Amino acid sequence: MNLHTLKPAEGATHRQGKRLGRGNSSGKGGTSTKGNKGAQSRAGYNQRRGSEGGQMPIHRRLPKRGFKNINRISYKVLNLEQVDAIVDRYQMDEISFETLYTVKLLNRNDLIKILGKGELKSKVSFKVNAVSETAKSAIEAAGGTLEII
Repeated sequence: MNLHTLKPAEGATHRQGKRLGRGNSSGKGGTSTKGNKGAQSRAGYNQRRGSEGGQMPIHRRLPKRGFKNINRISYKVLNLEQVDAIVDRYQMDEISFETLYTVKLLNRNDLIKILGKGELKSKVSFKVNAVSETAKSAIEAAGGTLEII
């Protein structure tokens, strides 16, 4: 080992390229490559989200239409024919959040609503969040039980 072969340990130095703002003779002095004047040359500059310079921002150019209800309750909808197919495929005797979640048909925060399209052939018990009148009558006609959570 000699003095001319010494160098810092791996990862000890992180500096890359020229240092900014260290005098004109450094090649990147003066304005530190930020140009002259204006907000972008100042410390702490932060452009507003959605800013497009002088151009009208897109969220103001596009027309606003419709209405979005913030109190809307969104259900995962299952028709009776889909329930029948699920019961046949997974050999279930109960349709509830737990049983559908275990076979990965629902996400963690989904709510279930049963609708009356199709025909229910098997006797199934239901623990769901909502049900239509036609589905309710079809479930009771097939001999199943219904519990609204």
